[in-house]
Amino acid sequence: MIVLCVITVCLVACNNDKVDDKFSLSDDAVILALGDSLTYGTGAPKTESYPAILENLTGHQVINAGIPGEISQDGLQRLPKLLEEYQPTLVILCHGANDLIRRLDTKALEQNLSNMIDLIRQSGAEVLLVSVPELKFTLNNSPVYASVADKKSVRLEDDIIQIVDSSLKSDLIHPNAQGYKLIAEEIADWIHYN
Repeated sequence: MIVLCVITVCLVACNNDKVDDKFSLSDDAVILALGDSLTYGTGAPKTESYPAILENLTGHQVINAGIPGEISQDGLQRLPKLLEEYQPTLVILCHGANDLIRRLDTKALEQNLSNMIDLIRQSGAEVLLVSVPELKFTLNNSPVYASVADKKSVRLEDDIIQIVDSSLKSDLIHPNAQGYKLIAEEIADWIHYN
């Protein structure tokens, strides 16, 4: 019985070491939202993208570094300049939708996300990885994101982009203003409660 308790405590302690759930932002912290059209806010006015709404909800400056149509390789190439220019405390990494839509190599996507996380950490910033669903018969998250989060020990938000309610979407892929509001609220809750 004692051995079982010791093993349980060790397992819990080991799992808790993987990702430090305690995270707070200083009042002057800058948040960088890096991604593609889902970050840019395609399907809604620019002022109603999730980064714009997140800025209003948190009071932190949120830089919208989303580029519609961008693949992860291109995001990786422009990341160093963004990190240098904005010196963020937190980077919300929501990238790879176009890789998945174009059926590019998922191993390359996984490597690009991993390299982005390495660059972000080297800059001293924290990372929140946002999982992007694959467009198949159902919206299921690509296993790439869970794999990267596990290997890199980063926080993963894996259900906020899976919007299935058509009243929250502007098209098959993109949320509308109300959908982006829900995404921003989920991320703001994560920021406030971690």
